[in-house]
Amino acid sequence: MKGVHYDVVVVGGGAAGLMAAGTAARQGARTMLIERMERPGRKLRITGKGRCNLTNAAPAADFISHFGRNGRFLRQAFSRFFVDDLMAFFSSLGIETVVERGGRVFPGRVGAPEVTESLIKWVSRSGVDVVPGRRVSGLVMEGGGARGVVSGRCSSENVTTADAIILATGGASYPSTGSTGDGYELARSVGHTVIPVRPALVPLVTLERWPERVCGLTLRNTGVKVLADGKKIGGGFGEVFFSGGSIGGPVPLTLSGRIVDAVNQRKKVRISFDLKPALDEKKLEARLLRELSGCGGGSMNAVFQSLLPASLIPIVAEAAGIELGAACSRITARERRRLRMILKDLRVTVTGHRGFSEAIVTAGGVSTREIDPYTMRSRLVRGLFFAGEIIDINGDTGGYNLQAAFSTGWLAGVSAACQAGGSGGCRDEHAGRRRQGGCGR
Repeated sequence: MKGVHYDVVVVGGGAAGLMAAGTAARQGARTMLIERMERPGRKLRITGKGRCNLTNAAPAADFISHFGRNGRFLRQAFSRFFVDDLMAFFSSLGIETVVERGGRVFPGRVGAPEVTESLIKWVSRSGVDVVPGRRVSGLVMEGGGARGVVSGRCSSENVTTADAIILATGGASYPSTGSTGDGYELARSVGHTVIPVRPALVPLVTLERWPERVCGLTLRNTGVKVLADGKKIGGGFGEVFFSGGSIGGPVPLTLSGRIVDAVNQRKKVRISFDLKPALDEKKLEARLLRELSGCGGGSMNAVFQSLLPASLIPIVAEAAGIELGAACSRITARERRRLRMILKDLRVTVTGHRGFSEAIVTAGGVSTREIDPYTMRSRLVRGLFFAGEIIDINGDTGGYNLQAAFSTGWLAGVSAACQAGGSGGCRDEHAGRRRQGGCGR
């Protein structure tokens, strides 16, 4: 069955898709948003543990560095719609933002569910026809260009034609929210290269069982180093979480992409935790001597309590080969040296990860070489655009990925509406301080 013709059809109702659809409609394009779940924004509702880390206040150059090798691809999108624009956008929806530790930007008084509802209402007010509960199974091609989508619910299928199609289907992480990787197959079906996808920002599983014994522990101000076959491949400093027998938190999650790749290459991957990063070997030795001398006739348990969180004490004591009930006065220089080594280099061996079901984002996706960074338009298929996590871009934890979703969504929406001719001149809300938008590229 053939449906109504639209200027722009957006496939996927996550952060990027909602922004793309609303932006296209406000450019004057007749726009439809198709979402496979019964309500858009399922993943957005749970982002940031329900707090919704919208973006990060880091300067542009530093911001881009958090995306690794493909960060350069985002320069044009960020030059058109960046942190200040996003904060102003949410302010216009009645959502004020606050900047917290590490530059993380959060909604001031509401959480992720309220942010999502505000975004959905904005899309509806913009005149977008939102169609939930419908899966797009194919693209309609004509003369080398994308001219529509095939979608359906159960046994009923219909074709919706359009001048421009935006694929914003997300990645493969948190599949229960609708991110099942459908968009990759749609892109492949029309000739696009999809870089192999794998989980990123994902909790890690270890050979050692002791992380299960410290479930709920948060280590702050911890040094982290990652070794693959004995060679350092990454490091960081900050928080580490232990939950359900896995290791997470900002630092391990940020490093998890490299760790997953190394594990997939069958390398022996170890994580080293520096539990006393503020003290070098000499200062830590002095601290231990001071603690031992002040212990008097007491046991080593008191010394450990002065050094470590309670749940970690038996772990470190076992690794150092020291009995908690041992008298401080009987600790040898060799035992003290061993304890110092463990405090500076407590290691675990990574054997795997929690998979896409717990990964925050997806690494891999549609190759950036096949997408015009100035417009988010396909270099291979006329009338096809991309936005968000379906693209081979993934950043560190801290609000970077949501900003990329909103920025690429905004740019795809403007560009698609421009191509469709629905904007009456492709007006650019940010032209006063940035390059005027247009279809020339």
